[in-house]
Amino acid sequence: MSSLSTADHLRAALDGPWSEIREQARTQLAGDRFTDDPSLDFRAARARVLDQMRAVAQMGYAERGFRRENGGTGEPGAAVVALEMLAYTDLSLWVKAGVQWGLFGGAVENLGTERHRDHVKRLLSLDLLGCFAMTESGHGSDVASLETTATYDPDTQEFVVHTPTPSARKDYIGGAAEHARMAAVFAQLITAEGNHGVHCLLVPIRDEHGNDLPGVTTSDCGLKGGLPGVDNGRIVFDHVRIPRENLLNRYADVAPDGTYSSEIENPSRRFFTTLGTLVRGRISVGGAASAGTRVALSIAMRYGMKRRQFSDPDTGGETVLLDYRNHQRRLLPLVARSYALAFAQNDLVRRMHLVQTGQDLEPGAQRALEKRAAGFKVAQTRHATRAIQECREACGGAGYMTENRLVTLKADTDVFTTFEGDNVVLTQLVAKELLTAYADEIRDLDALGWVRFAATMAGDVVRKRSGVRQLIQTLRDRSGESVDEGDLSRRSVQLQLFADREDYLVRTAADRLRVRAQETSPFEAFNNAQDHILAAGTAHIDRLVLETFIEGIGLIEDPDARELAERVCDLYVYSMLEENSAWYIMHRFMSVERAKAVRRGVNELVDKLRPDALTLTEAMGVPESMLRAAMLHDASVYERQ
Repeated sequence: MSSLSTADHLRAALDGPWSEIREQARTQLAGDRFTDDPSLDFRAARARVLDQMRAVAQMGYAERGFRRENGGTGEPGAAVVALEMLAYTDLSLWVKAGVQWGLFGGAVENLGTERHRDHVKRLLSLDLLGCFAMTESGHGSDVASLETTATYDPDTQEFVVHTPTPSARKDYIGGAAEHARMAAVFAQLITAEGNHGVHCLLVPIRDEHGNDLPGVTTSDCGLKGGLPGVDNGRIVFDHVRIPRENLLNRYADVAPDGTYSSEIENPSRRFFTTLGTLVRGRISVGGAASAGTRVALSIAMRYGMKRRQFSDPDTGGETVLLDYRNHQRRLLPLVARSYALAFAQNDLVRRMHLVQTGQDLEPGAQRALEKRAAGFKVAQTRHATRAIQECREACGGAGYMTENRLVTLKADTDVFTTFEGDNVVLTQLVAKELLTAYADEIRDLDALGWVRFAATMAGDVVRKRSGVRQLIQTLRDRSGESVDEGDLSRRSVQLQLFADREDYLVRTAADRLRVRAQETSPFEAFNNAQDHILAAGTAHIDRLVLETFIEGIGLIEDPDARELAERVCDLYVYSMLEENSAWYIMHRFMSVERAKAVRRGVNELVDKLRPDALTLTEAMGVPESMLRAAMLHDASVYERQ
């Protein structure tokens, strides 16, 4: 079977359940209309992106993410995948689309009711441009502590939205600087009965001419490290009055007389239910980061297969960069991790689709989705930051030229590690779920209660709760051979090592919390163990990614493609074990000799994969026509005939 055919099979597997959507987007987004132009100043870039948005609005991408009664087609998985493809063209366009249809639109549809249906239809067509005003200057990840207030006035049946302190200013809000006419504002909802916590309200901020409305002051965040086409801005409210009906009231409402009501009595549960409906944004961020990484790796791999440097003493000819072992080690493990994360994203989007279309009604499905989304977003955005930088360095001076896109990709994805959830906070969230054994009670506990609960957690939670034992046994049974715990080539042994690390870190983190909780305050107990807790969260994420990689390979029917994917999976595993070899040796899960075998294994695998470098690159699914890197065709890769 031809190499190209193998690439096609691999690409179909990496494209996942909505592969036809990706193929359609590759055609629709080709050409100059959707490319970025780094030479534009930020105001021109913003205008260009808004123009591109209007073109995208005609393609039906956004409609897939909304319910039929609101003018959509009810396909959330397809929507995430379609909009992710925008990241191949210009990440400013992807962010702008995500703010409009994902964050603003998602808030209106998922938190609103029948009375907000017209807003959804208008924002779909871009008749209504909006922004998502959650983050404040003083509070980012700590949403529960936002300071903006929305106080109900029963005499006029209006909410009074106000910025009480300088730190309550809405900050970094995409769309707030120029284009947005309305904001989905998260604020403390206050009635005569008291403060009911954070709720979301629709607040008009500009008139049809783009002027600030009375009581609203917007300002421009100005130049950023990247994403020049996104008009990030700040909003300050001075006792702005809005109708009672502007409260997005799916989970709570205020009657005309000021009576507050909610079907979810527990305030903490109500708060997390509200935020949980917005999980699609976090899933999309991870997917876009991975897409940008695939672009960078596609450029660097193709350059490495063309660029020559230094003579081969045996032949006298100059050597192609990717024939050097170190260059193979720089890029191929990153390609392997991108494959792993592509399968992880496919699985995550599939789970999201089932939950959001009501096909997965299992208790805890939404919560499990939130945890997985947090973990994969961390893995994908950290990988993007590391991999794109490595691609830049691997392309030398050419990689530093704007015309070759790598520095732009680096700048545009850099913020992904902190928006839609800071990666440290999200890793902590993942670990918190592990340490509490996924107990429902945790969301109702204060810091003291959480520490006490985690400290009394039973051991071996990872094995009991996750099903990893069953998967390991299935892999052993599939091989049909006796178990050899020392054979690192066996998938069951590889998964066992990942699970061992996770299980050990979770159990020992709980022990550490228990000991410290007996000696000091809850905060001090947690703070003292934070490094340990974060390590447990990271180990859990790594194990989940490996599981999805294994499951993804199982769906590949073509034998050549499957064999190649198995080899890529081995490289992912070996490179991850090498990266964490100090931990494995320190905790006696791996001998020094075995660690050396892992290092040799990485060398052997990159050598075996070198002949398939072009196939692996093509399979990542970024067409050559969308790479737009001048160095792939200029004098730096000139070959004398």
